[in-house]
Amino acid sequence: MLAKVYVTLKPGLLDAQGKTVKGALDALGFHTVDEVRVGKYIELELHGLSASAAKSAVERMCQQLLTNPIIETYRVDFGATAKPASKKSARARRPAPRRKKAVARRR
Repeated sequence: MLAKVYVTLKPGLLDAQGKTVKGALDALGFHTVDEVRVGKYIELELHGLSASAAKSAVERMCQQLLTNPIIETYRVDFGATAKPASKKSARARRPAPRRKKAVARRR
């Protein structure tokens, strides 16, 4: 089961990073943007849990580690599973081939 966690600052708190992005967008000519809020997106691949147990576990993860409940709010969406690993990531997991030791040649 795939849990998608969206974390943002609570409404009313100054989002300095969002303000910086808004300024950059204005400088690039995107004047139709009124406000920018920057947050975090986290994917958790869960296995071996029922839907209710997974929901409970993710809630605890968010409250204990993934978010700062004083200044952040979060939303969790559950899906079937994550997309399959790409060929590139599968290759990255393979051990590197062994190199032959250099042998000194006699003259």
